[in-house]
Amino acid sequence: MDAPLSDAACVTALRGSFALVDLETTGGHAAFHRVIEVGIVSYEQGRIVDEWSSLVNPGIRIPGGIQSFTGITDAMVADAPPFAAIATEVRTRLANRMFVAHNARFDHGFLRTEFRRLGERLSVPVLCTVRLSRAFYPDQVSHSLDALIERHGLACSARHRALGDARVLAGFLERVVACHGAQPVESAIARLSAGPALPPQLPADLPDDLPEGPGVYFFYGQGGTLLYVGKSTNIRTRVLQHFAAGQRTEQRLARRVTRVDWSETAGELGALLRAARLVRQLQPTANRRLRRSEGCYTIRLEPHESGLRARVERFDLVDFTEAHGLFCSHREAVRILERVVREHDLCRKLLGLESAAGTCLAFQLGRCRGACAGREPIVLHDTRIRLALQPQRLQRWPFAGPVGVRERGLIGEEIHVFDRWRYLGSARSERELASLQPEAVEIRFDPDVYRILRRALTKTATHVFELRGGAVRR
Repeated sequence: MDAPLSDAACVTALRGSFALVDLETTGGHAAFHRVIEVGIVSYEQGRIVDEWSSLVNPGIRIPGGIQSFTGITDAMVADAPPFAAIATEVRTRLANRMFVAHNARFDHGFLRTEFRRLGERLSVPVLCTVRLSRAFYPDQVSHSLDALIERHGLACSARHRALGDARVLAGFLERVVACHGAQPVESAIARLSAGPALPPQLPADLPDDLPEGPGVYFFYGQGGTLLYVGKSTNIRTRVLQHFAAGQRTEQRLARRVTRVDWSETAGELGALLRAARLVRQLQPTANRRLRRSEGCYTIRLEPHESGLRARVERFDLVDFTEAHGLFCSHREAVRILERVVREHDLCRKLLGLESAAGTCLAFQLGRCRGACAGREPIVLHDTRIRLALQPQRLQRWPFAGPVGVRERGLIGEEIHVFDRWRYLGSARSERELASLQPEAVEIRFDPDVYRILRRALTKTATHVFELRGGAVRR
């Protein structure tokens, strides 16, 4: 722990105006959760000059875990103002000040999103005290707010309440200045609060426009050429990562980008589906080429008098019986099958992959358990090949007909429509939904959509509904 502050240590104060901010929220994602408390401490010339806080009615129920964590209950916010009613007060207190928060991306992202819901933009310089702590105390393992409180002996009047946590930041700034001097701290703040280093051909205010929610983004080059289509649960964070110093391939792409555009979705599933469809349709020059459904192969097990046989065949988009894996080429499927046979000491002769008389070559080399020599029961060999391929077994369509998968987010609600693993499209109205009936849409089976939807169906929060005559029914 640092030594106690003396009066002499505080003579040199940090210059400038700062808004020390902390929020309490209903969850961790700005696009899907809401603010329930705001605390702002005005800090100027090294001292607190004003404080303000307000509970916020989020318009939704506060999860039980959040209520226990913060002590803020539904009853406490029932009569509190919505964010729209305090937006002017918040903006006034942030004006002409540096926005300072612990893990600032979280608090800044939530306020940007709340203002965006009101059709307003929030543009302020931002300093993260986590990064400031790392800059001056690089040997410390943790830079959480609890760690700072303990390490520097800081007082906290109300932990996990907005104003109490915001006050801690004032104590931390004073401690860092006392230990390291105002000028080094000011230099570090200038460096850490600098905006992202965008290529000179892009507008400087691009970070202020990028949304914090899920969706698809587009990089265009000279002449309007589409270079890249990406997707993310946080468009702003992902786009700016492309322009940060990093991999050489990212830097090459960043130098070519002259315009950035985006399309928001209600959730992650919508972003994945839209990106897969657009990459396949538009073929951006910098994207990895997706698999073509017309050239899709699978490993199929078929019964035979000597046991199950395995063969690679083109997937016919309909028959999922004993089909394992979706591969972009015949060669890739054969390679995977040969690897499975080798790793599990399976018999290539019983599987129909070798036609020589007598036992298989692998048995002679001690790499087959002897099903071809009668030393392993055929039924056991059949069981082992099924178990070996089980992780890649294709699942039959588990519903009686087409279904909708509902997502809700900042832009509202979307229903993604599927039939027999085919993605028919997404709808935001009953009219759009009616146009996505299977008989009205010609869509081929897409192996990438199959994988995306299968992963989505394993998530407990996925809301799946049967579709009947254009209506959604439970």
